[in-house]
Amino acid sequence: MKSIRQLVQSAGPYLAAVVVLLLLRSTGLAQTLDLVLYDLITSQRAEGSGQDTPITLVGIEEDDIKRFGWPIDDGVFCEAFDALNAAGVVAIGFDIYRDKGVGPNQKCLRDRFRDEPTLVSIFNVASDIPPVPGTPPERQSYNDISVDADGVLRRDLVHVTGQDEATVSFPMRVLEVATGDTVIRSSLETETHEGAWLSVNGGGYHNEIEAAWGYQRLMRFREPGSYPSYSLTDLVDGSVPEEKLRNRIVLIGSTAASLRDLFEVPHTRYRQGETLFQISGVEMHANRLATLIDERNGTLIQGWIMPGWGNLLLVLGFAASGLLLGERIPKQRVSILVVVLLAGSAAGGFGLLLWNHIWAGIAMPIAALLSFGGAAWLRRGVESQQHSQQIRQLLGQTTSPAVAEQLWAQRDALLSNGRFMGQQLPITSLFTDTASFTSVSEGMSPRELMDWLNRGMEVCVPAVTQRNGMVNKFTGDGMLAVFGVPLPGDPSAEAQAAVEAAIEINNGLERLNAELIAEGAPTMRVRMGIHSGEALVGSMGSAERIEYAVIGDAVNCASRLESYDKHRHEGVLRVLLSSTTLELLPTEFRASLSFEDWGPVQVKGRDKPLKVSELKFKGSSTQAAESQKGDKN
Repeated sequence: MKSIRQLVQSAGPYLAAVVVLLLLRSTGLAQTLDLVLYDLITSQRAEGSGQDTPITLVGIEEDDIKRFGWPIDDGVFCEAFDALNAAGVVAIGFDIYRDKGVGPNQKCLRDRFRDEPTLVSIFNVASDIPPVPGTPPERQSYNDISVDADGVLRRDLVHVTGQDEATVSFPMRVLEVATGDTVIRSSLETETHEGAWLSVNGGGYHNEIEAAWGYQRLMRFREPGSYPSYSLTDLVDGSVPEEKLRNRIVLIGSTAASLRDLFEVPHTRYRQGETLFQISGVEMHANRLATLIDERNGTLIQGWIMPGWGNLLLVLGFAASGLLLGERIPKQRVSILVVVLLAGSAAGGFGLLLWNHIWAGIAMPIAALLSFGGAAWLRRGVESQQHSQQIRQLLGQTTSPAVAEQLWAQRDALLSNGRFMGQQLPITSLFTDTASFTSVSEGMSPRELMDWLNRGMEVCVPAVTQRNGMVNKFTGDGMLAVFGVPLPGDPSAEAQAAVEAAIEINNGLERLNAELIAEGAPTMRVRMGIHSGEALVGSMGSAERIEYAVIGDAVNCASRLESYDKHRHEGVLRVLLSSTTLELLPTEFRASLSFEDWGPVQVKGRDKPLKVSELKFKGSSTQAAESQKGDKN
């Protein structure tokens, strides 16, 4: 049961990271983020001007509808076709549905499409709309356009292989009529044409089924509105300059908003205005045709689309990076900084690639990096908390946050099977006991007595832990504090820390006694013994009860010094320390202190006497000594 719980705690954060990634993908949020970035780059990247292409647009505008009515009479279009052919155009792409004639001149329109080699008619596969009747198959084309689920036109359906002679895309057919060249379509049919083709999971798409239909690539957008453009009225009235027609391709289509042949494009999101920015269908076909012309001329930068398997490898690689950086960098703040910087750099790198027409999924890899890095931080945090609890349980008493952090960093070297391994360490032990405790307890209730003792401990404990000492145990009305465990330190620094703690305890007791006198409560006096030496340290006990044990002469001697000659006690705190501790003190620090030499002292359990000195406090109050004559404890 415990191992299952540990497995869940270790693997749980990573399972959560996997769930986050699955949700990002399944809900479409990842694709939305990828498309937002794609739209941003596309809207900012200049692809040139339509003025540089041999394409002229003739749009049916609102004024044309007012003049000619809608639908426009076939005779008007016949007049327009005649004017274009007379001007020497090489191809006319007619992006208007006219499977049913309009007006009394329907025969003329059909005759033009049957006989004029420059005219290309459209049909629509999805809506089952046929071309102009009588148009030969070699001048028919479909104008179906692939629109993404968010209503934005980003994909160019270049060609669908294996169809009949009439089923050719509108731009492809216009190019072939204008040039007589079918090389691009032939190479697509034989699958020898290289290009950046989309797939179901290619680029920033995630399970976009329609992207795999036929040969599709990302649209290339000339600067919106940059093609030479004229109205149908301009054409019929002869107002179009001849140089904008001769040896050029002319596309005729709807541009009036009322005809609803308008499309949102990547620029839409980033162009603000009174109305939604859209591009007409005829301009979209002009962009598609311009791309084919660039391809035929060898000037098209094909770019590259990351296939689905490549996107998957990116996700796995970034997830592994997040896991390793989250787990292996010791300091969590540094780990977070590195992961965030890597995520930012990756986003910038992916954006730069996209600027150069190389499109890979961005959202999922970066999400994998951040989620697995976050999972590592969460797992480490949970483990750290558990380990902190374990350390607290093993130590049994208070230790400082600094020591706890060091313990965590060195846990592998210190712990074995959930216990601190036994070590022989140089330590300085500090033993305290409350003087006259018996007489004080006789005049207090148990609750008052416990509160009185705790107020004293609130003085003593922080003085120890703030200097990286450890309160190993409480001994009724006293305590055992140890410096130099469970992490070995500099014996000289540990001895100094113990003496500094004694000085702070003395100052704290004087402040406490002032408060106690004001309250009419008994004052507190404490005896302390300090000794340095070797000690055996480590976890001791069984599964039912375990504690951090400190065993040895260093502890025993401190205890004996505390209890030695109890009646010889002036001030609130009497501190006896051995010559061993005194000699460890740094020279400059020792010189700043005042000591009274007690000479050799024979302590119980030790053959050789200890040289003992009493630490004297300058300006210490003697109120406690006067109020507590005698020592009955």
